[in-house]
This record gives sequence, C-alpha cells and structure tokens, in this order.
Amino acid sequence: MARLKEYYSKEVVPALIKEFNYKNPMQVPKMEKIVINMGLGEAIQNIKIIDGAVQEIAAITGQKPIVNKAKKSIATFKLRQGMPVGCSVTLRKKIMYEFFDRLVNAALPKVRDFRGISANAFDGRGNFSIGLQEQIIFPEIDYDKIEKIKGMNITIVTTAKTDAEARFLLKKMGVPFKQ
Repeated sequence: MARLKEYYSKEVVPALIKEFNYKNPMQVPKMEKIVINMGLGEAIQNIKIIDGAVQEIAAITGQKPIVNKAKKSIATFKLRQGMPVGCSVTLRKKIMYEFFDRLVNAALPKVRDFRGISANAFDGRGNFSIGLQEQIIFPEIDYDKIEKIKGMNITIVTTAKTDAEARFLLKKMGVPFKQ
C-alpha cells in the first residue's frame, strides 16, 4: 500500500468525518484520479518535441502518456487536423498516490520562489488544477537531456461535492496552500 494512501485512511478520513459530520464513511471525499497534460503548440514546427515530452512524462509518472491530436484545422496557426499538439496521462489508485507524494514532497519545494499554491484554483465541484512552468522540478528528469523547458497542467479530481471539502482534503494530504 502506498504510504500516502495509508495516511489517508488512518488520519485524513477521521479528520474529514469530524470536520464535516459525515454519517457514512462512504461520503468522505477522496482523490479519484490525477490528469497530467502537456500542451505543445511548438510541435507544429518541430515534431521531435512530442517525443521528448512523451519520454519526460513517462519518466515522471511511470506510465506512458497518449499523444493528443488536433481536432480541427486552424489556418492562422498552420495547424492541420490530426497533427500532434500535446500529450496527457491519467493516473489512478497506487500510481496516483505515489505521484502525488512525489509532487507534494519533492517537486513543489523545488519551484523557484515557492510560497505555496493558490487555493483559488478549484473549479466549484471539488477538482483542483495546478500549472507548472518547468518540468525540471521533478527529480526523475535529467537536466542535460532536455531540449526545451516545457510546462504542464496537473488536475487532481476528487469526489468532494464542494470546494471547501476538497480544500480540506488536500490540505490534510499535504498540499502547501498559501496562507
């Protein structure tokens, strides 16, 4: 069992039940999945950027991402339908908890001038999104082998009904929110 999953079941669930007065343990919100997306608009001119992004996300997450293709042609961007424009991966269960542990405890503290994550990035339904500007904050990335600094979006999907429940859940799980 992942260390964070065990912590969730022993520490976080009782705290959530006490805070929100749940009558049934199945009502307690939990993390459902984590979606990591890397959009690469520069891939229109240089297709090799996609290969590097796929390798980097695979190294970070331990799971092979899918390559996202353009749905429509846009002439002003010289984009044709079916061209690769990014890659994404969805993490669930054990891999999700291990990635979340590395994100919170190893990667986020390496961000330059890090003072915490804004607590305003909730979508109203309990899902939380983080935008990272550099993939090199992850210890799995070899700085010498990257061609270009790329950003990524990380979305944490929870079963919480409200933002307050999701914020409390993520705070208890160790997400460093701004004070």
